[in-house]
Amino acid sequence: MHDIRAIRENPQAFDAALARRGLPAQAGDLLALDESRRSVITRAETAQAEQNRASKEVGAAKARGDEAEFQRLRALVAEKKAEVAAMRSEADAADARLQALLAEIPNLPLAEVPEGADEGDNVEIRRWGTPPALDFPAREHFDIPAVRPGLDLPLAAKLSGARFMVLKGAVARLHRALAQFMLDMHTGQHGLAEVWAPVLVRDEAMFGTAQLPKFGEDSYQTTNGWWLVPTSEVSLTNFAAGEVYEGEDLPIRMVAHSQCFRSEAGSAGKDTTGILRQHQFEKVEMVTLCTPDQALAEHERMTGCAEAVLQALDLPYRTVVLCTGDMGFGAQKTHDIEVWLPGQGKYREISSVSTCGTFQARRMNARFRPEAGAKPDFLATLNGSGLAVGRTLIAVLENGQQADGSVVLPAALAPWLGGASRLTATGVLA
Repeated sequence: MHDIRAIRENPQAFDAALARRGLPAQAGDLLALDESRRSVITRAETAQAEQNRASKEVGAAKARGDEAEFQRLRALVAEKKAEVAAMRSEADAADARLQALLAEIPNLPLAEVPEGADEGDNVEIRRWGTPPALDFPAREHFDIPAVRPGLDLPLAAKLSGARFMVLKGAVARLHRALAQFMLDMHTGQHGLAEVWAPVLVRDEAMFGTAQLPKFGEDSYQTTNGWWLVPTSEVSLTNFAAGEVYEGEDLPIRMVAHSQCFRSEAGSAGKDTTGILRQHQFEKVEMVTLCTPDQALAEHERMTGCAEAVLQALDLPYRTVVLCTGDMGFGAQKTHDIEVWLPGQGKYREISSVSTCGTFQARRMNARFRPEAGAKPDFLATLNGSGLAVGRTLIAVLENGQQADGSVVLPAALAPWLGGASRLTATGVLA
């Protein structure tokens, strides 16, 4: 959510930032509505003052027996009371329109974010690892012999339709091990506090993290009004809704492993084979609540936490900073981490780490006191995948594939797999 006061102070800067996102100027319309709203409020306050004065004078007129003045003042009080009610209703309607408009405008990119129209304008900032040099044609995950016994897409389609998966046996265990490995790494090495939270949330929670009102079609809603979270960012970030933290208690760093649900409304025809893009999937999600001046350092730290998981699994990746045209609605700046998938011969996103500044906090009224007794101010929020479990499974399988159809597994996973180091060509852990 944007602060209308900041727009009043510098409408040119607001419109310039929107232009970097490829959006038209909006400050003029917002400020016109804001001025109309403020004018009505001023008139209502004037009418209220006149009503109050007349109310005081009614008793005096009655006491001195001036019936004509008494009746005139009573009529004036009634008139002003009706005026005040009408103007307050008008002001409330104008404020609702203003808030609705502000809620549908994306966050403003930081000045350091590269300008661009789409993913082709994203800027690579580093690479790690070397893609495996295979002496045989690389297979995609669903075509690797070791994987076939444990990935049953026809059964998933029978149960639920397209973009669902059924995992069995060793592949299911590997998927579970990856999630546990990530959680243990983030809690044990990175100092994040593990959280388990609901995946069904109210409208307010979805609004707070900017999934509503604009992106409702991208998520699933139950018949009684709950929303299935597209990521546990929604649940964890909303811990701060309506709260006031002490500055000395920030940052708060959390991590959660959860089921996630997305309708993938805008992805028709994309990644329809395999398990890269699913309606139901799992993620290990990181969320940080901090002061605004801590946010950029926390963004780098959180990116490093996600990268460390890939390094521990010996998976080659590259990190890019998203351009203005490719950033998500609520982000000020985003790093995407893309893992190498030999089957596709390209890097694909496995984590997106964003700093949102105070954008989400304003929507959910999440604040902190810079020091004891100080006036509360809005805190900053960050979120990032650490990592998407299904996509990590794909990367492990494709990067570890062997000519004989088996898969060599990352050594770091052995403690979570009973010491196993490979998936045989028949789909058994060994």
